[in-house]
Amino acid sequence: MSQTPITIFWMRRDLRLEDNSGLYYALRDAGPVLPIFIFDKVILEKLEDNDDARVNFLHQQIASLHEQLGKLGSTVVVKHGIPLEIFQQLLDEYHVKAIYTNRDYEPYAQERDTAVEGFCKEKGIEFLHFKDQVIFEKQEVKSDSSPFYKVFTPYKKKWLSKAAETSLQPLDTGPYLKNLYKTEPAPLPSLTDLGFSATNIELPKADFPEGIIKRYTEQRNFPAVRGTTRLGIHLRFGTISIRQAVQEAFRLNDTWLSELIWREFYMMILANNPSVVTKAFKPEYDAIPWRQAPDDFEKWCTGQTGYPIVDAGMRELKQTGFMHNRVRMVTASFLTKHLLIDWRWGEAWFARHLLDFELASNNGGWQWAAGTGTDAQPYFRIFNPYSQTEKFDPKGEYIRRWVPEFNSLTYPQPMVDHKMARQRALDTYKAALGKT
Repeated sequence: MSQTPITIFWMRRDLRLEDNSGLYYALRDAGPVLPIFIFDKVILEKLEDNDDARVNFLHQQIASLHEQLGKLGSTVVVKHGIPLEIFQQLLDEYHVKAIYTNRDYEPYAQERDTAVEGFCKEKGIEFLHFKDQVIFEKQEVKSDSSPFYKVFTPYKKKWLSKAAETSLQPLDTGPYLKNLYKTEPAPLPSLTDLGFSATNIELPKADFPEGIIKRYTEQRNFPAVRGTTRLGIHLRFGTISIRQAVQEAFRLNDTWLSELIWREFYMMILANNPSVVTKAFKPEYDAIPWRQAPDDFEKWCTGQTGYPIVDAGMRELKQTGFMHNRVRMVTASFLTKHLLIDWRWGEAWFARHLLDFELASNNGGWQWAAGTGTDAQPYFRIFNPYSQTEKFDPKGEYIRRWVPEFNSLTYPQPMVDHKMARQRALDTYKAALGKT
């Protein structure tokens, strides 16, 4: 065992050295600091694809951190296993006086951290955690009349008011990097060691595309145009700072800022209502009799519905790990309204394939589309795929990119008639909810 008392900084969704809350305070107040990252078996074993692009992304980012820390005479210790068991082992290797980390708000993460914190308490080790992946946590933007906001617009108004009084200045770790634990570089496990293989999917770079952000309001709804930032995966894993992102949004584009606030709104909803992972936010909507139609679901998954905009989106997702946000709404509405298939099926498919999958946003988006979530316009919003195409892909550029056989004899007929499906959805929702 190393006799030098050290502080461990446990990296999770904060894979960067700059403007990292937990790392900043660990380096400033509790050095020497040894960063660690755990490839969590509980999470990895639930993944269905051994070439999962997100594991590839994580592996790349950890390798980059490993290189940066090596230049500073330190390292990131990378482990693969159950976090509580890993920490039990680390106490045999190091004289640990404290563990610093940044908070995570997903239900499994909360359980995991509670277990590790309890273990630390038993061993007399400090366990300190910090806010880093959001500007405001679940109880920081509060309604005057209820425990939390249930509608986005008043939440956004209060969020903006509070942000105006809050410092968004980045935390400068530079002067404190000298307090890293000096040690030889630790070996990194390979993808194969983790049970995974390389992906063919292109992984987005962590840069702020200023031109795209400036034109975001005008271009964001057109899937044939590169009008969105593709930064979702970097916000998900903390390879960029949310404070920097919000600063850029304030400077460049209010619409993009609104999207970042939506992200925090859904995180707040999940943190205050963990039951939304498996149940409707509005409990009465759990009475909807969803169709058990695996063959129809398979057509949706593989982009064979006969609705070109839906099929284009589903194929884009499968091939790239990305789907344009406008098309996400159309495909989700189609599954839940046209096909009357449970939103949880679609949510799980997106969770499996989206590079930028984030539980709170994915859940919130799907419940919004299904009408079961936090929304003032519930079941009667049904996207018309044809009118959505006319509005947002009028020249068919996006459709032709992903559905080249469109307008040929090999392209399937629509699997369901739009008018019939719309009425069926309205009737089903009304009956389940006792509407007249």
